[in-house]
Amino acid sequence: MKFLTIFSSLLCVRSAAASPLGSREVAVRSDDAPDSIAALYNLAASLVTPFPIHDSCNITLRRQLERALNETIELAFHAKQHLLLQGQDSSFVRKYFGNSSTATAIGWYERVVSANKTAMLFRCDDPDRNCATQEGWAGHWRGSNATQETVICPLSFQRRRYLDSVCGLGYTVAESPLNTYWATDLLHRIFHVPQLSEGVVDHFAEDYEDVLTLAKTDSAKSSIDSDTLQYFAIDVYAHDVAAPGVGCSGSQDTVPAAPSTTLTQPASPTTSADTSCHTHSDGVLHCD
Repeated sequence: MKFLTIFSSLLCVRSAAASPLGSREVAVRSDDAPDSIAALYNLAASLVTPFPIHDSCNITLRRQLERALNETIELAFHAKQHLLLQGQDSSFVRKYFGNSSTATAIGWYERVVSANKTAMLFRCDDPDRNCATQEGWAGHWRGSNATQETVICPLSFQRRRYLDSVCGLGYTVAESPLNTYWATDLLHRIFHVPQLSEGVVDHFAEDYEDVLTLAKTDSAKSSIDSDTLQYFAIDVYAHDVAAPGVGCSGSQDTVPAAPSTTLTQPASPTTSADTSCHTHSDGVLHCD
């Protein structure tokens, strides 16, 4: 390895300078490096693992889901890079995270990219019968039935778009459904899974305006808010990648002066609520 060769050369020079005899050389060959160094590199590589997919996903569904999960990693990676490179100089960072440190959000995106995912599982069957019995459900986290598992219902394969269509077909970040794209939808689902979220990422805002309000009124929660992490990721992707320098943020950038004090009771799956909405196993209402 080039790095080890250079490092070995430096060791030789340093050893010669430190020796009382001055002329004695101590050669350290790269193949003599401790096994632990190689093990560290191998460990780092092994952590960038794909998301496990259950055998219930046939070859056609698996191909689509693999692409979708890869795009989720791509989206998270770009969001992390935007934060690292621009920080608070970015208007998008200030818009979504207020004056809070970017370090926390960087960490969550990095977990999506690099954290160990071996305990997680995406499946295409319907073990809890929610896809079959709950109208409008496109998928769900299995909650207490299997905390590391996520079910993807057939409706997802009909509705979701890939990232190459961002800013097309009339899409805007502010006015289109947050889960228009596989990548944002799966980012939300991933943040429900304890192996990735560690029980920290949660729902503190419920829509675009709530997200912008949260950044102004309680920015410390923005970096652990599921919707904020999704909105920021797709907004900067649209601006930096899909339509460079232009993006498609939309027109709803005006934030209410203060959050509304009106509380609305979440609807259960049996009420007359929008059929694209459902309640997670943890009681959180989510609209697909």
